[in-house]
Amino acid sequence: MKLLAAATLTLGLAAPALAQNAPTRDPAQIQAGTYAVDPGHTQAGFSVSHMGFSNYSGGFSDVSGTLDLQPKNPAASVLKVKIPVASVATTSAKLTDELKGEQWLDAAKYPDMTFVSTQVTPEGKDKAKVTGDLTLHGVTKPVTLDVTLVGAGVNPLSKKYTVGFEAKGTLKRSDFGVKTYVPLIGDALHLSIAGAFERQE
Repeated sequence: MKLLAAATLTLGLAAPALAQNAPTRDPAQIQAGTYAVDPGHTQAGFSVSHMGFSNYSGGFSDVSGTLDLQPKNPAASVLKVKIPVASVATTSAKLTDELKGEQWLDAAKYPDMTFVSTQVTPEGKDKAKVTGDLTLHGVTKPVTLDVTLVGAGVNPLSKKYTVGFEAKGTLKRSDFGVKTYVPLIGDALHLSIAGAFERQE
């Protein structure tokens, strides 16, 4: 019994201190400033109807961008995001390769998808509609994202002040020149972004 207690105490002392104050969802407590996307903890996903049988999903990685965050005046905030199209991934290697090709996203010719906000409209304490210019497949059109604050605080591992949001929106892929198999494969493309941003010193 004493040996077990000693081992437990030793392991406890060896473990790193990872205490974390609960992230806040109160905009009044969030630090204003310039933030950069944390690419390792930011996910960009999409889903589209597959012949009406299922909603097929995929995602992108290596997201980059900046957020000029003004919690006391959200309308003054500015978001800029870049997503490398060649990072597209699905559960099918064959389909992933097809999506990168000329019939679909044509990653060689149009390597990046970008979003630059033009208007932020607060909707309650922790939500906003963020309208911006989305560029995809060489076409730029306005898209509105429904954004929800997830939380903000100091990351106990990186020690960096971090703020996180969830964003959702829908666009017509044919509006951006991606018309392959419409309407057999759905025209409505549902976007979702789980974004983590680190405050820059």
